Amino acid sequence: MRVLILLPPSEGKTAPASGPSLDLDSLLGADRLTAARREVMSALAEVSRSAEGASVLGLGPRSAEHVRTNLELETSPCSPTHQLFTGVLYEAAGLDSIAEEAAGRAALERHCVVLSGLWGILSPTDLVPDHRLSMGTSLPGLGRLPAFWKPHLAPSLTDMAAQGPVVDCRSADYAAAWKPSARDGIEVVSVRVVRTADDGSHKVVSHMAKHARGLLTGELLRAVADGSVPAHVHVDDIATIACHLEGIDDVEVCEPDRQGRRVLTLVTR
Repeated sequence: MRVLILLPPSEGKTAPASGPSLDLDSLLGADRLTAARREVMSALAEVSRSAEGASVLGLGPRSAEHVRTNLELETSPCSPTHQLFTGVLYEAAGLDSIAEEAAGRAALERHCVVLSGLWGILSPTDLVPDHRLSMGTSLPGLGRLPAFWKPHLAPSLTDMAAQGPVVDCRSADYAAAWKPSARDGIEVVSVRVVRTADDGSHKVVSHMAKHARGLLTGELLRAVADGSVPAHVHVDDIATIACHLEGIDDVEVCEPDRQGRRVLTLVTR
């Protein structure tokens, strides 16, 4: 068995100044997904050339200039996904430091998948260029990307997830692109982050949720890499790791719902 961590991408990116050009055949699931990736690339280029490109892609005035990066996908320099994405979750996870050691890099490649509006799924070590496309976008000819990607991603992700528990750290749009189910023999643990209010109630948080999910991702991958978690990882093992995260006061694990999904709730300060 193996744990599989599902991550969203990051709006924050650090574009590489140098690196190899894009090789679609090297990306995760290329045998099943290359044709679909070319469809999205083509539709994205068409939108990005139009006067409405920034609006369709949900980019504000300060970010509108980034549209042109979508016209240079096959010639722009590429960097590993874990270096390209530099948002709150990725900074908290510290994937760069994990990838420095051979065991850590192997853990990234075997136990972590990043969902992407443009590429569908990526390994954290896949080489990709800077780009702008969120999963919530609707592209002419393709429609909303979660609906487009859903039938393409299901075979690959179902195969990967069947080997152990899935720790789902995705946001709503990315979760819609593939919904694992106990009917497929998949054990799913969604990570929820809340803060205890003055009245004792739990309030869902957003910014801190990314940070907490990043911390959990990093610690779980390190535990896998150094062998400190058992080969047959269970939800209780994941909860134990979460209990020791900085800023986490409590951890709750609910019973499976009708779809067989469980929720791991991290209570922050």
